[in-house]
Amino acid sequence: MYKKILVPLENAWADPVILAHIRLLVDLTKAEILIVHVADGWAARNYQALDLSESEEIKTDRIYLEEQVRLLRQDGFNASYLLAFGEPPKEIIRIAQEQAVDLIAMATHGHGFIADVIYGTTADKVRHQVDMPVLMLKAKPKPS
Repeated sequence: MYKKILVPLENAWADPVILAHIRLLVDLTKAEILIVHVADGWAARNYQALDLSESEEIKTDRIYLEEQVRLLRQDGFNASYLLAFGEPPKEIIRIAQEQAVDLIAMATHGHGFIADVIYGTTADKVRHQVDMPVLMLKAKPKPS
């Protein structure tokens, strides 16, 4: 079934929702988990072109990804991560193709039709431009 699943994370409240679901799926399939985060701040977008030092955003994102992989490995999952820079949809699609993943599994925020039309969504752009299956799980913020 699935051998390699790409899981884009935002370092935000929706991440635990998709990770919990992926843990269940990977228990069944024994697939490898590839966590991806796309840093998209100014420094991240210009990191390679301008040969910049790592910004606080990039350092924080790397620490976050390392921790998520550590937790997955601690529970016996085969997990790794990639930290990319730039436009999230473009980078997720590029990595999915380069890494030959079988599934992209991502949380969506469910902003609503009007907000999605105005802002667009990473999930929507990804699902329209890849040939592999995309699992989208609507995450709802916990009430405060």
